Amino acid sequence: MSSKGPGLFSDIGKKSKDLLMKDYSSDQRFTISTCSDTGIGLNSTLVKKGGLSSGYMAAQYKHKNTTLDVKFDTDSSVSTTFTITDIVPSTKTIASVKLPDYNSGKLEVQYLHEHVGFTSAVALNKSPAVDFSATIGTPRICFGAEASYLTASGKFAKYNAGVSLTDPTSNASVILADKGDSVRVSYLRHLSHLQGGAVVGEIYRKFSTNENTLTVGCSYLVDPHTVMKVKLNNHGNLGALLQHELVPKSLLTISGAFDTQALEKNPKFGLSLSLKP
Repeated sequence: MSSKGPGLFSDIGKKSKDLLMKDYSSDQRFTISTCSDTGIGLNSTLVKKGGLSSGYMAAQYKHKNTTLDVKFDTDSSVSTTFTITDIVPSTKTIASVKLPDYNSGKLEVQYLHEHVGFTSAVALNKSPAVDFSATIGTPRICFGAEASYLTASGKFAKYNAGVSLTDPTSNASVILADKGDSVRVSYLRHLSHLQGGAVVGEIYRKFSTNENTLTVGCSYLVDPHTVMKVKLNNHGNLGALLQHELVPKSLLTISGAFDTQALEKNPKFGLSLSLKP
């Protein structure tokens, strides 16, 4: 599939969102992954959040342009995803279902081309919801929109629109969401004195409640194997994260969340260990 076009609607603002959200956690997580020469990958994860423990085991098989993912979790459910790329040039087809809920089936088609990105997904049940999104433009500037249509009621459950501007050192995006009730503006810039890290600023406004949230964050490469991230918003919520690559592809992540306006509250800490022998 082409990677030179505008991408998908979900890519708009993704770089800023990843810097502010990715890898932050308040639970304890242990993951071990392995891959065989035959193309089978195995992943086992244990999660402890509060006093509750859960886990899952996932397997992935790749052969030519097809990928099969199967996931078993401690809630006795099985998730299966089957992906085929380039049945038609520049397309990806994804079929998924989560058992024993047979009504959870979903079929999605993605199309990526030089100036267009398009997705369409339909639930496989009697009254399906139909999701679709489209982007037009180039890797430097793109416009996009997404919507979800409920066939049972004949109404739109959501419709969002966005624009993204990208150059080698920065990315800016504006997303109008919640049927026009909220807007999210973000700007990310890579800085050389952060050793390849970046700074980001995000403004979120919800018009119906006059709610405004300003969040700033940064990432800093301490060394080639260690990254540190910090974020703070105008409500006093402070987050910090340290991620270290123990050996190639094996990561130790420690994160914390603090309410600077209520220091008497216990801070939240997360720990994640991901091993890939």
